[in-house]
Amino acid sequence: MPPDASDSTIAQLALLARRVEREHKARLAAEVLAEQGLRELYQAQQELRLLVSIADTANHASSITETLRFAVTSICNHTGWEVGHVYLNHQLPAPSPLRSARIWNDNLAPAFAELRDFIEQRRLVANDGWPGRVLAARQPLWIRDLAAERDADCWELRAAGQLRATFAFPVIIGEEVVALLEFSCTRVQDEDASLLSLLSKVGVQLGRAVERKISQDKLLYDATHDALTGLPNRQHFRQLLTQALLQAQQRNTQCAVLFIDLDHFKLVNDSMGHHAGDQLIIHVAQRVRSTLQRLEPIRHPDQYAQTLCGGAVVARLGGDEFTVLLENVTTESVPLQAAEQILELLKQPFLINGQEVYSGASIGIALSAPGYYSGDEILRDADLAMYQAKSRGKSRGKVFDRGMRDQAAKRLTIESDLRRALPRQEFLLNYQPIVALDNGEIIGFEALIRWRRAGVIVPPADFIPIADELGLIIPIGHWVLEEACRTLRDWQQHFPRQQPLTISVNVSPRQFRQPNFVSQVRQALHNAGIEPGALTLEITESATMGNPERAIATLLQLRDLGVKLSIDDFGTGYSSLSYLHRFPLHALKIDRSFIARIDGSFQSFQVVHSIMSLANNLGIAVVAEGIETIEQVGHLRALLCQFGQGYHFSRPLPQADVLQLLTRPVLCLTR
Repeated sequence: MPPDASDSTIAQLALLARRVEREHKARLAAEVLAEQGLRELYQAQQELRLLVSIADTANHASSITETLRFAVTSICNHTGWEVGHVYLNHQLPAPSPLRSARIWNDNLAPAFAELRDFIEQRRLVANDGWPGRVLAARQPLWIRDLAAERDADCWELRAAGQLRATFAFPVIIGEEVVALLEFSCTRVQDEDASLLSLLSKVGVQLGRAVERKISQDKLLYDATHDALTGLPNRQHFRQLLTQALLQAQQRNTQCAVLFIDLDHFKLVNDSMGHHAGDQLIIHVAQRVRSTLQRLEPIRHPDQYAQTLCGGAVVARLGGDEFTVLLENVTTESVPLQAAEQILELLKQPFLINGQEVYSGASIGIALSAPGYYSGDEILRDADLAMYQAKSRGKSRGKVFDRGMRDQAAKRLTIESDLRRALPRQEFLLNYQPIVALDNGEIIGFEALIRWRRAGVIVPPADFIPIADELGLIIPIGHWVLEEACRTLRDWQQHFPRQQPLTISVNVSPRQFRQPNFVSQVRQALHNAGIEPGALTLEITESATMGNPERAIATLLQLRDLGVKLSIDDFGTGYSSLSYLHRFPLHALKIDRSFIARIDGSFQSFQVVHSIMSLANNLGIAVVAEGIETIEQVGHLRALLCQFGQGYHFSRPLPQADVLQLLTRPVLCLTR
């Protein structure tokens, strides 16, 4: 082989070797790139899996803490770091300092106990330690070695627990940090920019989840709570009651429901306006809630270890109705005691718009018992008991008994018949004479309504309160006014006098507050053709409650019309003497309860004497109601009481009997 051929072969071999080397290096580089790509792909997949799992949990978690707990565990698993912890605003959505949520991923529990106790008692403040620096900057923070950080947060404790590297990131909604997640490990760890970037994304994701949960919680809260008082509403209370009833049956215990209805709420609402009514509702809610806080738990006075009431919830059903749920009740005395305390507190005046307002309440009580299958049933019976309490004089409590259901059915029938009574002309008037006590002369009559229902006379006490609740008292009162004025005209024509007979008509508070009431009185006088001075309108003290200025304006219009005015049942209500002298009154009517005891009760005698003195000072007359004995006549004459009425002189009479009575217009005052 020629020498130049050998050299050529060597050159080719060298070229081939270099080519093989380049290809080998290229393959190695490609393998490195492939491996790096696979690692990055794997890392990206792991990061994506972390983000997806946290997002999925956030979407399905029942609470914010459940989401945060999962996030802490997942991040610890992803990073291999031993300790994770969460600070949280526990007052969301209201701004509040961050405190430990007691959410941990802690694999160093024995060595970490001291630091853990410290953190759980901590109130996180901006720039206080390294978590405080995260809070202030609202940015993630990484510390590669806590031992090297002079101002690191409690580094001594963390070093003693063998914790070295740490990082934390905030969870932000708007401009506010609502949570902070911190993580620590037992080795020095250089900052990982990609991990911090990932955790920033996690922070954003958690912020959205927390914000969404806050919105959901607010929607749920608004749907289950009363907007005015913040108390559970009807729907929520029914759910709580059904749960309590089921638990009581399972545990062989009892629960009780108190149904509270305010006694004078409509009066306040009508006379002072809806804003004042809202304020009253808020104050009532606060008082009832404070009563239950003092009441819970109730313990037996002799056996202090036995709890008689394990829980209490107050709710607003709507309007002026509240309910109370008492759980784990072992005796009937427990709800009775609760009702008494609530009633006592509600009797105290409320300050509304600078004015004292009295309300009071009626409370119905029902205890769970075999036979109740739903919360609605026990709520219904508590409602029935409340109506019984209200019908028996208000400001009292009443425990349900099964006879009340029959009474409720009877009431429904009465309501139905009462709505048709006026068009069917079933109402009639009886008249009781009013007598001058100095000479026994009949000076006029009080018109008293009766209801002839299916041929039977129904007493006013059995239907007037129902008519008032239904609003029927307004058309009924208008009919009474027209009928009484027409009847008086006939009497005056048949029995002419130098001092004409008068007629007194009772006016309900609701009728008195009607904007057109004065014009109705004017029209009734015109229709009957009688002088205004022959008509006396009797209003109760409660009609002037709530808005005395408005009441005074109406009374002045009636006075200018020429009508006489009288306060009925004086001494039984809440009249303010500071307003009484401004009322253009002609008379006070002393309630029969004082007259009935004037013989044997020095206190009742003194009350009547005081009313007489007050009336004399105001220059108005006094009419004593309910006179039944000659001795009562004697006492009243001695006190210089001008007028009286009662069974001693005559029962209320139908119109035909009044004509006969007027043939002898002077009644006996002595034996």
